[in-house]
Amino acid sequence: MTTFRIGEAAELLGVSADTVRRWVDAGRLTAGRDEHGHRVIDGVDLAAFARGQAADPDERSDSSSARNRLRGIVVNVVKDTVMAQVDIQAGPFRIVSLMSREAVDELDLRVGSLAVAVIKSTTVVVERATTPASSGRGRQTS
Repeated sequence: MTTFRIGEAAELLGVSADTVRRWVDAGRLTAGRDEHGHRVIDGVDLAAFARGQAADPDERSDSSSARNRLRGIVVNVVKDTVMAQVDIQAGPFRIVSLMSREAVDELDLRVGSLAVAVIKSTTVVVERATTPASSGRGRQTS
């Protein structure tokens, strides 16, 4: 069974460790104790909680087959005469999009703009995260 310490769960959920502790103390998230007395959260419980915390789809999701929508802030725009690169910071995720300069101009994308990165891909590579001994991430226990 995979378990996560409070700090690891906080990082995965994109909140502070204090927020996770408050959720545990309020009974919103179940935690146990490991052999050292540290609070740990079962991976299955954390996944269920994360699904429940997911933001509601935005108003355009019912008119598109794309379900991967990351809302963020434009942090960089580089334009040449034909193409442009737009960098969006969506929580801990950096999304880089290459598009026509015309599209950037029509959308009026500039640093500080709010934007939604809509991702539709026929190929998604999923890798299992490694668990370096020094970080203790995603402990496997029996």
